[in-house]
Amino acid sequence: MDIGLLRESISNKNNLTMTDPIADFLTRIRNASMAGHKVVEIPSSKMKVEMTRVLHEKGYILSYKVVEGTPFNTIKIALKYHPESKKAAIKKIIRISKPGLRQYTGVAEMPRVLNGLGIAILSTNKGIITDKEARNLNVGGEVLCYVY
Repeated sequence: MDIGLLRESISNKNNLTMTDPIADFLTRIRNASMAGHKVVEIPSSKMKVEMTRVLHEKGYILSYKVVEGTPFNTIKIALKYHPESKKAAIKKIIRISKPGLRQYTGVAEMPRVLNGLGIAILSTNKGIITDKEARNLNVGGEVLCYVY
């Protein structure tokens, strides 16, 4: 086999396109918290940074930092655990709207996650916000995920 072809095939494997980057984001957080990792690194995008901001504001993660990189930026997320029981703050994180079947909701049909104990993260014309904030702003949008 030609060396040039081998190099090209290796570089093409690193440039795979992802069909659902939000599902990958949620899966990386889910897997890291189930494995008990303290920090998880995720490829960055504007939507992922905003979703991370919402998770941080609502107390599901300790902190986050966007790290500038040469091929692409990454988000470093410090996961949150209970100090005594060592259980993760995120019990479940579920993708709702998928590329094959988008899920939109109006203000009247806004979901309540665990009767208000969890949050739904929505993409609205006001930005990435929680279900409670969307009700207060009287806007609907795409339901990205449930977190509890």
